[in-house]
Amino acid sequence: MDDSKRVVREHPRRRGRLAALLILSLASGTIGAGALSLALFTDSDASTGAFTTGTIDIETSPTVVFNVAAMMPGDSVSAALTAQNAGSAQLRYAMTGTNDNAALAGQMTLAIIEGACGGGGASVYSGSLDLAAFGDPAQGAQAGDRVLAGGDSEVLCFTAGLPIGTGNSFQGQTVNATFTFDAEQTASNP
Repeated sequence: MDDSKRVVREHPRRRGRLAALLILSLASGTIGAGALSLALFTDSDASTGAFTTGTIDIETSPTVVFNVAAMMPGDSVSAALTAQNAGSAQLRYAMTGTNDNAALAGQMTLAIIEGACGGGGASVYSGSLDLAAFGDPAQGAQAGDRVLAGGDSEVLCFTAGLPIGTGNSFQGQTVNATFTFDAEQTASNP
């Protein structure tokens, strides 16, 4: 084979190889250029939020308000009770009373006033021991409900009496009364 013919023959193959290399380099250059065009300066930042729920916690002290023995007609006794909001959110509260001797509880009187005993505060309740209550434990604001801000407290003076006209049929009887304080949040609770 003649070298001149061989050059002619290889020449078209070289062109094909060169064309293929050129196409590949253009393609990779285009892809590379495209990838480079997506490299932008960026930044991000984040903020966080922490949420803690409030608490509603009513506490009363002392635990035993009265422990009276040998009460006679015409006698009355007073004792201070502190209602405290040991929680972090404002609450409203009501009180209901129950007893285990409706006859004697119906005979006895109970007065609850704001403030220390003997201080002459506003009346919260006045009536029979049997019906002792103020406010309403039902959800929402009710007449007579009392409001305490988180951490606040108030003193209530309870005065129980056995009227002078109490008859002999009540001698030697006992009544155990329970005063229950129910509290609820005021926020979002009209």
